[in-house]
Amino acid sequence: MPLSEQEQRLLDEMERHLMHTDADVVSAPREGQALSYRNIVYGALLVLLGLGGIIAGVSTGIIAIGVIGFLAMVGGVVLAVTPARGAVARPRREGGTKKPKAPSEAPASSFMDRMNDRWDRRHDGH
Repeated sequence: MPLSEQEQRLLDEMERHLMHTDADVVSAPREGQALSYRNIVYGALLVLLGLGGIIAGVSTGIIAIGVIGFLAMVGGVVLAVTPARGAVARPRREGGTKKPKAPSEAPASSFMDRMNDRWDRRHDGH
């Protein structure tokens, strides 16, 4: 059953709002904190070591080994998501090092904008 014109407008408005708010969430910079690759690697290794501890604890029946393995896994995750000390997130460069476009040139639309335009044209019958 096709949507009425009012329902279609409401759906389009909801899609635009969702894409706008999702773009804000995705592009929002973190509060001046940058993750450290070293912390991520050490955290991942600690998680794997903890997983091995859990498996060893279950296979031997010694609960203490499993508990220590679990705590190691939790510590690894915390370490991986902890920002580096004194590290500050680098500000994003919007245009990179490209030279600015002339005012007469229209800005290139994003991939999602082009796909939405194609979707709208398809449903409008063009």
